[in-house]
Amino acid sequence: MTDEIIAFTEGHVGRIRLNRPKAIHALTTAMCRAILDRLAAWRSDDAVRAVLFDHAEGRGFCAGGDIRMLAASGAKDGAEAREFFHTEYQLNHRLFTYSKPTVAFMDGITMGGGVGIALPCKFRVATENTRFAMPETGIGLFPDVGGGWYLSRLPGRAGQFLALTGAQMDGAECVYLGLATHFVPAAALGEVKAKIAADPSAIEAILDAFSEEPPPARIEQNMERIDRLFASDRLEDIYAALGADGSDWAQKELATLHTKSPQTMKVALRLLKEGAHMHSFADEMRQEYAVGAHVVQRHDFLEGVRAVIVDKDNAPKWNPATPEGVTEHMLDTIFAPLPDDEAWTPA
Repeated sequence: MTDEIIAFTEGHVGRIRLNRPKAIHALTTAMCRAILDRLAAWRSDDAVRAVLFDHAEGRGFCAGGDIRMLAASGAKDGAEAREFFHTEYQLNHRLFTYSKPTVAFMDGITMGGGVGIALPCKFRVATENTRFAMPETGIGLFPDVGGGWYLSRLPGRAGQFLALTGAQMDGAECVYLGLATHFVPAAALGEVKAKIAADPSAIEAILDAFSEEPPPARIEQNMERIDRLFASDRLEDIYAALGADGSDWAQKELATLHTKSPQTMKVALRLLKEGAHMHSFADEMRQEYAVGAHVVQRHDFLEGVRAVIVDKDNAPKWNPATPEGVTEHMLDTIFAPLPDDEAWTPA
C-alpha cells in the first residue's frame, strides 16, 4: 500500500483517503493499484459493509491523473501511459460494478481522475467547495474515465458543453445535473462520516438528514442556450451556432473553444455520441482505452501539456489548428480498436 493512499476500516466501513496533497491528490498508477487491491480485499470481508472515499489535507478531492508522467511516456513509447490508463480504467470499472455501497465526498477540486472515482459511486456528496470539471480538451486530451458514458447521459446537451469547454461546476450545479446525489456543508462532513461508519445500512437516510437545499444552479439559466447552441455532434456546427448568436454568453463560450484542441474536441463529441449507446460500462472502458492509447502519443497532447503545465505560456499550437483540419480519417485512426492482446480488460 503506497503512502499516497490511506486505507483503513472504521466501524463497519472501509475508508480510502487520497493522500498526495502537493499534487491535489492526482492519481498515479501505484495509487490506482492500491485502491484496486483494497476494494478486492473488502469485497469478501463481511465486516466491511460500505466504502467511503475522501481526501486527506489540501484543497481538493482529486485534480486528475499524473499528467507529466503521461506526457513524458507519450513522447517515448507510451508504455507507461498505457499502463496507467489500463489500471485506472480497471479501478473505474470495479467501482461501477462494486457490490457494496460506495460514497464519494467531492469536497473541493474534483477533476479528471477524481471524476472517475466519484461518478461510479452510488452516493456522491457535493459541498460549497466543490469544483467539478473535465478540462482535458485544454491539454489535447479527452474526457475519459467513463466520460463518454456519464456525460452523454446528462440532461440535454450539458455533457457536450462540459466536455468541450471544460467548464467548472460548483456543488449546486452538480446536484442539478445529477453529478452529485447530495449537497452537504463541508463543516458537517466529519459527523456524516462517523455516523455512516457506525451504521452503514442507513447511508441514504444519514445523507438526506444532513443535506441542505443548494443555492440556485447557475447552469440552469443557460440550459436553453446550451441545448440550442451545442445541439450538433459536428464541431463546425457548434462554432457556427455560437458565432451567429449575438449574446455575450455565446461569444465567451466560442472564445473558450478557440483555446482548446480541435482534434480532441472532435474526439470528445464522437466519444459522447457513441457512449450514449454503449451496451456496458466495460465496452466504454475498452473504447476509451484504445482512444487514450492513441491520443497520448499524438502532437496535441504533448503540446498541450507543454503549454499549460510545463512552460505555462498557455499558447498551445494545435495541429490541426482548426476543426476543418480534423478529418474523419484522423478520427477513425484514433478510435481504431487495439489488437486483442493489447486491448483493455477488467481487473
